[in-house]
Amino acid sequence: MHDLVNAINSYVWSPVLIYLCLGAGLFYSVMTRFVQVRMFKEMWVLLFSGTKTDKGISSFQALSVSLSGRVGTGNISGVAAAIGFGGPGAIFWMWVVAFLGAATAYIESTLAQIYKEEDNGQYRGGPAYYFEKVLGQKWYGILFAIAMIISTGLCLPMVQSNSIGNAISNAFGSGSVVETAVGSFEFTKILCGTLILIALGFIIFGGVKRIAAFAQIVVPFMALAYIIVACVIVALNITELPGIIGQIVGDAFTPMAGFGAAIGWGVKRGVYSNEAGQGTGPHHAAAAEVDHPAQQGIVQAFSVYVDTLFVCSATAFMILITGAYNVHGNGDAFLIQNLAATIDANSPAFTQYAVETTLPGVGGIFIAIALLFFAFTTILAYYYIAETNVAYINRFVHIPVLSLFMKLGLMAVVFYGTINTASLAWGIGDLGLGMTVWLNVVGILIIFFISKPAIIALKDYEQQRKDGVSAYAFNPEKLGIKNADFWEMRLNGTANASSGSNTDSGENPKTV
Repeated sequence: MHDLVNAINSYVWSPVLIYLCLGAGLFYSVMTRFVQVRMFKEMWVLLFSGTKTDKGISSFQALSVSLSGRVGTGNISGVAAAIGFGGPGAIFWMWVVAFLGAATAYIESTLAQIYKEEDNGQYRGGPAYYFEKVLGQKWYGILFAIAMIISTGLCLPMVQSNSIGNAISNAFGSGSVVETAVGSFEFTKILCGTLILIALGFIIFGGVKRIAAFAQIVVPFMALAYIIVACVIVALNITELPGIIGQIVGDAFTPMAGFGAAIGWGVKRGVYSNEAGQGTGPHHAAAAEVDHPAQQGIVQAFSVYVDTLFVCSATAFMILITGAYNVHGNGDAFLIQNLAATIDANSPAFTQYAVETTLPGVGGIFIAIALLFFAFTTILAYYYIAETNVAYINRFVHIPVLSLFMKLGLMAVVFYGTINTASLAWGIGDLGLGMTVWLNVVGILIIFFISKPAIIALKDYEQQRKDGVSAYAFNPEKLGIKNADFWEMRLNGTANASSGSNTDSGENPKTV
């Protein structure tokens, strides 16, 4: 099965997709006049200015839920894999795709806000919704929704739970095994998978508000703690940092593993980590309560910075400074081998060894705990995305039990991923990721050439800032933006979009 997955991925993640991601990011950076740079101060202002309602979550909560999807296994195991297969130069390309991807994140998140809907007392939106409304092609929206359900409901959660299982096993595993009908698995991983299932079931049957509340507390705290530890390690080896940065930049263009490997792994793991272009971030952006769609697009662009330029860089510096990595060459050969050949570059082992060299006895445990929280909240974010797309599909097929099937399927693959090999889990995850990237990036490019709604929204927001308005407003009809039904009803006062009458507090499950 592993060979089949790798063969399919060689087509899905061909150089065409790699350069499409970079090209789209550069294109939108130019078209928005580098919104990710010009609006950096505004990102901070907007981050803490939003409020939540019964129907929507605040900008900070939306960022936290979005970061729970972005800050995960990709920041620890993904960075290790990028170095392990693409060399240190792959990190440079992770930086490039993050910087350019911030503009892509603005576009897709603003589109999600413009075309969001109110469904059962909460806001819903995402690529499936804006593809249908802008392109006028329901089939493309349905196709994307199905691909996203497969990706976030079955493929990507497996990667997160696998990394949790490997990290916990590396830190706490005794090496004991339990004989089962399908083979031998470490008891630690089976126990870990069982505990994850219990916690996952409790939260996903509690609704999106519970997910937002959980992520709002856990993600910022763990990200800060992780960055602090990384800064301590870098500070203790500060004299080596200039050489490490030089190595990253130098290997990006003349890498030991070949230019193609560096850029390929850098972009692939960069997109996996920061999610810009995946089509996952817009789902969280649509759930936010804001006065103008461009505001949430700007906030979501900031999340890409936090993910890659902060957290991923912290991981890369720790690994490279401590030399806790190998670089694979052709076949079984190594271009650089500092660790045992049996260590899987797709696992969190590189990062655990890096921290362990500076904090012996606690480093591996700290990374295991950090990864547990990062990956677990990412699984929750994936669940919310899958649920949103199930809700979209239900508009056409009207089978409410689909939501239950999706939840049970998610829980099953999470357990399966926990006890399986890292290579297979990452291969399946890459396959799911590639499907949605292709559909989303191509779709938003077509949208741009049809009507440019996200660009129009940005210009409108900037004009209102320039005019010094006391309260921002979005009038899609005035701007020539069609099918933005939510905002039209809100403007006309026919939808109580800001205060809602929904009484769900997040204690009861939402059925869509």
